[in-house]
Amino acid sequence: MVLLQSRNLAVACKGLPFLPASRFDHHHQPRQPRRLPQRPNLRSGFGKSAMASYESDDPVRSYSFSPSRSLATSHHLRHVDSLATLPSGAGRISHLNAVILGEALASEENDLVFPSDEFCKQALVPSPQKYLEMYKRSIEDPGGFWSDIASEFYWKKKWGEQVCNENLDVRNGEVKIEWFKGGITNISYNCLDRNVEAGLGHKIAIYWEGNEPGYDGTLTYSELLQKVCQLANYLKDIGVKKGDAVVIYLPMLMELPIAMLACARIGAVHSVVFAGFSAESLSQRIVDCKPKAVITCNAVTRGSKVIHLKDIVDAALVESSGNGVSVGVCLTYENESAMKRESTKWKEGRDIWWQDVVPKYPTTCEVEWVDAEDPLFLLYTSGSTGKPKGVLHTTGGYMLYTATTFKYAFDYKPTDIYWCTADCGWITGHSYVTYGPLLNGASVVVFEGAPSYPDSGRCWDIVDKFKVTIFYTAPTLVRSLMRDGDEYVTKYSRKSLRVLGSVGEPINPSAWRWFFNVVGDSRCPISDTWWQTETGGFMITPLPGAWPQKPGSATFPFFGVQPVIVDEKGVEIEGECSGYLCIKSSWPGAFRTLYGDHERYETTYFKPFPGYYFTGDGCSRDKDGYHWLTGRVDDVINVSGHRIGTAEVESALVSHPKCAEAAVVGVEHEVKGQGIYAFVTLVDGEPYSEELRKSLILTVRKQIGAFAAPDKIHWAPGLPKTRSGKIMRRILRKIASRQLDELGDTSTLADPSVVDQLISLADT
Repeated sequence: MVLLQSRNLAVACKGLPFLPASRFDHHHQPRQPRRLPQRPNLRSGFGKSAMASYESDDPVRSYSFSPSRSLATSHHLRHVDSLATLPSGAGRISHLNAVILGEALASEENDLVFPSDEFCKQALVPSPQKYLEMYKRSIEDPGGFWSDIASEFYWKKKWGEQVCNENLDVRNGEVKIEWFKGGITNISYNCLDRNVEAGLGHKIAIYWEGNEPGYDGTLTYSELLQKVCQLANYLKDIGVKKGDAVVIYLPMLMELPIAMLACARIGAVHSVVFAGFSAESLSQRIVDCKPKAVITCNAVTRGSKVIHLKDIVDAALVESSGNGVSVGVCLTYENESAMKRESTKWKEGRDIWWQDVVPKYPTTCEVEWVDAEDPLFLLYTSGSTGKPKGVLHTTGGYMLYTATTFKYAFDYKPTDIYWCTADCGWITGHSYVTYGPLLNGASVVVFEGAPSYPDSGRCWDIVDKFKVTIFYTAPTLVRSLMRDGDEYVTKYSRKSLRVLGSVGEPINPSAWRWFFNVVGDSRCPISDTWWQTETGGFMITPLPGAWPQKPGSATFPFFGVQPVIVDEKGVEIEGECSGYLCIKSSWPGAFRTLYGDHERYETTYFKPFPGYYFTGDGCSRDKDGYHWLTGRVDDVINVSGHRIGTAEVESALVSHPKCAEAAVVGVEHEVKGQGIYAFVTLVDGEPYSEELRKSLILTVRKQIGAFAAPDKIHWAPGLPKTRSGKIMRRILRKIASRQLDELGDTSTLADPSVVDQLISLADT
């Protein structure tokens, strides 16, 4: 068992005198059974919380510069109160392991991984006390807290006395969220001009790495500003004005963030569509937002495969025109490494080559100053009805929130080189490839290619090449690289790394430990972030130097965020519990509506539990106050009255040494109501066998209980994933229930042939 080294624990905890060393047994103790944190049993009865008894006098809450409201700390800080008695208020815990960064490996789910003294000394938030001080103010005086941060940015005109105006309770009228209304600013100016004026013009803003090793480029902040201005001038020249929509369908070329920033500079609303969506999906988005222009490129090479993006756009524009929406301009970047322009299909009068027009425009462009509540971008996310939801984010609050979450969750320093592997077609690429980093004057790596091309060491080759210090990626990629073997990691140095990050879904403890132990050499804390397209930025996340981490836990809320866990009746649950995750009160980065459908906005997010923003996720809070996300509520399976999170079963399966990846869905069961159907990908070279099937089921029975044992193990050479790495569970549900004529569009998958393989193995 990994134990804390022989030193006073108060020193290891960096300023936690309230956590006596005697709480830990520094002698070898018998191994305790491995356990996962308690998961939702949403039908349990819970008492009414103290928090539920607090109600505002005014349904529309307003913050101002007047003295802060007197709020009961014990109520509003209940989810971090336990920090005062870390690791537990229950006294001696003989089975709890304590690990200090750089001194030992994390080995068990119940490890506490402490930041080192050296890391804490340099951290922006170096202790729980500092976090509590900042968090308390952000809850009790949100107007003052966020106004102080806002003053660090450039505003053409300052906002009024009222900082926040909100109503989250549908029973009190229309849902409304406003932050800094009346303040006039521009996010492109704050990302670029402000940094150049501060003397960062020669600093590298973007390190670009192409699909082929050695094919790369850079842009300084001054160069990036010039290119943004040229495109902004072109867009103005073709008639794009403030409030107009522009659809961007580009791969991860430098032109993608350039296009986003150019739209923002002139007040246009960009809608980035992931360059992997089908023509039908792209057309849906075009028809919904009616853009003045579409920006794309002729083709892109991803791995060894060429994807003809312009052909997809052409088909989408034809379909859109048939649905009454015609787009007059298709600006096309010639990505000559993938396809020459003479091989590109062309429609005269509509299609324009980027290289033929944009470089001719001036390298300076006047800024369109916008209100803090003016729209910044639309980003479409899937909905339960099948129609994409146009999530609308505005300018001022989003700007502050992405900048601040980036700064603190990654403990950003001006010398850092930051790489987020996400595509700008998703919210992660908006907030943490483009806006959040550039608002902080960071140097960002943008990668066009596939993370396993030409082999599985590509990520670490890039880390060494650019001396990346902060690496932010998805659990799917972590598990994929973990499956391919440690040798692809260990042959590279990775010494530059100091902070790791995880995004997109709950990371299972075994993948967390591999990421920590192998990739980070047990030196780098992991910011395991929970947030959503709708939230704009991180909501629950570790702050690397502030407190110990638990593998698989998103830990504690970010400043200004009040997470609550409620039962099925919407009653808040205190202490150690499981239930539905909601957010009480707004935060600056919150989305303001669904484009053109405010009623759906209210119905989806605010009517399920009136008075709260409903995240749609399940969550457990352990006795130490740590939050454990259990996945979407619609990914919860009800087996004989037991509500079982699919993420929990997947985590148990992946903990098996012969299981590389797993995806779990629910299927109808004539006795249980629902049964558990598991798709399992084995470690390379492992054969399928009845003995292994039984062993996997036994692993789940041991870790969770007999009620959670899978009814079916479906061998899966691969899982259907989008090109961004998201597992398409919709397709898995159809295969599991044998609804093979309802599979729908599989063209957006990274490897559509996986579906046929799974169907052929269905009865194996």
